[in-house]
Amino acid sequence: MNKTKKVAIIGGGASGLLCAIFCAKEGVRVDLFEQNTKCAKKILVSGNGRCNITNKNLNPNDYYSQNPSFVEYALKEFGFDKFEKFCENIGLLLDIKEDGRVYPLSNEAKSVASLLLNHAKNLGVNIHTNEKITDIKELFCKYDATVVATGSEAATHLGGNRDGLEFAETFGHTILPTYPSLVQLHLKSNTPKKMSGAKTEGEVTLLINNKNERTCSGDILFTDYGISGFAVLDLSQEASIALMEFAHVNISINLLPHFNAHKLSNHINKTASLQPDFTAADILAGVIPLKIASGILEELQISPSLNADAIDIKLSKKIANQILNWRFEVSDTHGFRHAEVSGGGVDTTEINPKTFESLKQKNLYFCGEVLDVVGRRGGYNFAFAWASGYLAAKNIAKA
Repeated sequence: MNKTKKVAIIGGGASGLLCAIFCAKEGVRVDLFEQNTKCAKKILVSGNGRCNITNKNLNPNDYYSQNPSFVEYALKEFGFDKFEKFCENIGLLLDIKEDGRVYPLSNEAKSVASLLLNHAKNLGVNIHTNEKITDIKELFCKYDATVVATGSEAATHLGGNRDGLEFAETFGHTILPTYPSLVQLHLKSNTPKKMSGAKTEGEVTLLINNKNERTCSGDILFTDYGISGFAVLDLSQEASIALMEFAHVNISINLLPHFNAHKLSNHINKTASLQPDFTAADILAGVIPLKIASGILEELQISPSLNADAIDIKLSKKIANQILNWRFEVSDTHGFRHAEVSGGGVDTTEINPKTFESLKQKNLYFCGEVLDVVGRRGGYNFAFAWASGYLAAKNIAKA
């Protein structure tokens, strides 16, 4: 234990706080600098205020990086079991869902932030809020180690920025192009705007240069700018990269994945025969939300007031195909401000995967989202933040 060793941590988010806690537990003097008026802002808003704190089923395949093997050691050394034990030690009990997602038992992000902050303070961590570091080299004159845990450009309204990347560049690190991930998509169509607020369950398939890349299931929400919902967020990472590389990006929406075209067209045709006084809108209202039904009909240039007796088997097939394979061109993402996380960042081939120390500058550490590591939705990004903060602290304490 070294009581005279001093460390500066830039950033009071998930990785920064955990790093501070484990450094302080080993007797290291910790000064944590947070640019916002309070720490843990992203923790507080995560999971719609519930905080999907980690995932029980951690696997390197759930992460994307240009250096895919980088996360393996961290997830092994500070996996779910160790994290759960840490949480129990600070009085935070966890609620593990069947699909592996993990939330605080309180179902409140506030409890996570509060317990982490109180534990850090009780260990003697000096937390400096409203303090934005602009010159990282100054810290090297005052501290034995410096940790960059600044996060990324995602959620700019919560303080997301490029500070960490600029600090890395100061020491000659390579920065890989950044892009929004777990983000909504803009569509090249006016129809979604007319359906804004309409929500349903379905499947969304991502097509890059007309090739099926990935299909995700979940809720789909139409918006003024395009489309949102979990099914969209889950494939947004690949869409964002493709857009950055100027590929042709489309999505295909299947509003009724449990139907096939034959079954659905037969249903539409049969309903039209049985209810000749119905309109086209009436028939579709029986299977999809009315607002979305209006969008489908407008796209096909069919009047919502078209009488059922005018709908034959050919038109039924046309409507069914549109419901099961509604294609839109993706023009953009909804940007860093609305993204949950960011891809790209500090090139991990220049970081020691066991210690998170820079290979270019001794006693400089990077952890969390500033690195070129981005996980799937479901607690994976927090899991990497915890693991990277832990390993950085472990090395700082013993170095």
